[in-house]
Amino acid sequence: MSENYTALYEQHKKAGASFTDFGGWQMPLKYESELAEHHAVRNAAGLFDLSHMGEVWVSGPDAAAFLDYALVGKLSAIAVGKAKYSLICNADGGIIDDLISYRRAEDKYLVVPNAGNAKVVSAALLKRAAGFDVVVEDVSAETSLIAVQGPTAEAILLQLVPAEQHELVTELKYYAAVEVSINGEDLLLARTGYTGEDGFEIYVPNVDAAGLWEALLEAGEGHGLIPAGLAARDSLRLEAGMPLYGNELSQHVNAYAAGLGPVVSLAKESDFVGREALTAIKAAGVGSTLGQKLVGLKGTGRRAARAHYSVLKDGSLIGEVTSGQPSPTLGYPVAMAYVDVEHSEPGTIVEVDLRGKAEPFEVVALPFYKRQK
Repeated sequence: MSENYTALYEQHKKAGASFTDFGGWQMPLKYESELAEHHAVRNAAGLFDLSHMGEVWVSGPDAAAFLDYALVGKLSAIAVGKAKYSLICNADGGIIDDLISYRRAEDKYLVVPNAGNAKVVSAALLKRAAGFDVVVEDVSAETSLIAVQGPTAEAILLQLVPAEQHELVTELKYYAAVEVSINGEDLLLARTGYTGEDGFEIYVPNVDAAGLWEALLEAGEGHGLIPAGLAARDSLRLEAGMPLYGNELSQHVNAYAAGLGPVVSLAKESDFVGREALTAIKAAGVGSTLGQKLVGLKGTGRRAARAHYSVLKDGSLIGEVTSGQPSPTLGYPVAMAYVDVEHSEPGTIVEVDLRGKAEPFEVVALPFYKRQK
């Protein structure tokens, strides 16, 4: 049983949440219906507690150069106010975590790792900081993170932001962040997300989290907003083809096999941890012409594939499912799986061993679902 509780634990209990351990935290799995929560995000809005995520500030004259070395992307190229998805890898090219970094000033970044990896990433950044003029400060313990995701997210947020700042919200681009006054507090608002919908994340001190949560629920009453748990978050991100650390990503997987090759900047002049290994992996074609590759699978029947189920071709093992379930939006089973590259072309028919019975699935391009903009 995990012992970590977010600052919003009492709010979740009051709302009747079912809890689950995730990354060492007690998190709401669902409130009333995970299906209703999923559809609310696709059609209106869902309110998520993401306070189990990490927050690490990197500041100092060498902040940009340091992150260029510590992560595989070119973080120095991000404009102030923008964000970048990247990976922190080990020397062998394995993925320690996938994370988002926000550039808040020329010499200041906010790095956001995943829940179970927050301490590992913070420790890795501290170790890699040797020789750089930077300060690495892990503020995860005192920071909460609340997300509003869905088509009505912007309208909900505008009710809590003063009129003179409305344009800061409406003009905020995807993968960008801005400081605005929300519910009377100056807070960092980001427009990113993990659901495939438009939406926002709000970074808030723990002491103000409960008040903000309640204010958002009240502001969302006329906009179809309901609280949503990890079950809906998982089905939403799967439909959107977004990888989950521990399922699609791990230290045993490299960026090219995971379809994240574009995230790796081999063109940047500076050295970075994992550069040599990733250069060799790309040259060898691992993830493109050799080894295995992450693909989408569309079920042709009713039964869903689940994580760790075997993927077969003509009875021979060619891979393994990493995530899978029925898609509430699309109405058929979807899954992600690593399969041998020669069977990874969209349109290929493979079978998944569904507890002793092989059922056909079609290899399809990711994502399964893309919102209409």
